[in-house]
Amino acid sequence: MTPQNPALRLQVIKIYKELLFLVREYPLGYDYARPRLHKAFMSQAGVDDEEKIRSGIKRAEFVKKEIEALYYLKRYRALRQRYDKID
Repeated sequence: MTPQNPALRLQVIKIYKELLFLVREYPLGYDYARPRLHKAFMSQAGVDDEEKIRSGIKRAEFVKKEIEALYYLKRYRALRQRYDKID
């Protein structure tokens, strides 16, 4: 991707790194999630339209929130399971 706006390129790289960091704890494993993340970003590498890039960034932010929600739910269930056994 070579957008005219270098700020967009930095945003894409930033969200890619954030997602890469999040998939370290992915339930199916890092080795499962990393190639899929890379493939998803590389499939959009040729996009030059700034609006499409912005919509891709928004979609990546949504995916990031979904992954975070998955982790919070996993953590909540683990804590709930521990403390429900005490009763």
